[in-house]
Amino acid sequence: MNVILAYLLAFVVIVIFFKLIRIVPEQEVYIIERFGKYEKSLGSGLHLVIPFVQRVAYKHTLKEEVIDVDPQVCITADNVQVTVDGLLYLRVMDAEKASYGIDNYRYATAQLAKTTMRSEIGKLDLDRSFSERDEINDAIVRAVDEASDPWGIKVTRYEIKDIRPTDTIEQAMEQQMRAEREKRAEILASEGEKMSRINISQGDREAAINLSKGERQRRINEAEGRSKAIEVTSVATAEGLQMIAEALQLPKGKAAMGLRLAEQYLTKFGSILDTAETTVLPDDLARLKSLIDTVAPGIAGGKV
Repeated sequence: MNVILAYLLAFVVIVIFFKLIRIVPEQEVYIIERFGKYEKSLGSGLHLVIPFVQRVAYKHTLKEEVIDVDPQVCITADNVQVTVDGLLYLRVMDAEKASYGIDNYRYATAQLAKTTMRSEIGKLDLDRSFSERDEINDAIVRAVDEASDPWGIKVTRYEIKDIRPTDTIEQAMEQQMRAEREKRAEILASEGEKMSRINISQGDREAAINLSKGERQRRINEAEGRSKAIEVTSVATAEGLQMIAEALQLPKGKAAMGLRLAEQYLTKFGSILDTAETTVLPDDLARLKSLIDTVAPGIAGGKV
């Protein structure tokens, strides 16, 4: 009997001993109450807790926690219905406030994130809600962090996972995107046609300029050629006249000159008479014709 009591006493001592010992893991905090009233917070390590007097009321982790926020139906500023879900990251900064400031801080912060998300989405139209996710995330973090501060909670960040419009809106967006792509394709085609016409017109302009330059150079060359020919002719004429003048100064030069002029006159006059079918001449010119026939037979002809 005494042995059994000894075993029972030893068992009770062991149970009480293990009840006294509390080992708090790293990055966790235990909230201790004495007779139902908060007494202290236990950090990581070995601690003694008096059974039936003290008890561990709450256990909190100090690690950053991730809460999956359920999808919420939101209405954008342009009255488009979208379903939005995200991830909320938070951390317990004050274990006492997290224990007694609110009943369930995880549920409370998740609900607060949902309402804030609906409010922020309602301020933007559909296109901006897709392009301004970072601004929405920052606004949700600021609002939830400010509201959760009395709970000893620090909201580190919020990330929108997905924004899904309804099937009808998705079809309309697809049609809009298709129309936009077709519009861009037409603009690119028109720009290409425009550039092609510009290049062709520039080519025609340059060709016309080159042709005009060539024509101008040709005319310049012709003018220079004519000028050179006139110059050469005038020089030759001057030299010829000079030679004639020098010949006239020689003995019998003037007589030779007169004979040469008479010969040229008779030759020209004979050519005129030869081409005429009928000629009527004064008596003096008739005798001149006979003289021409005698001096230069075959030059003069025709009927008198």
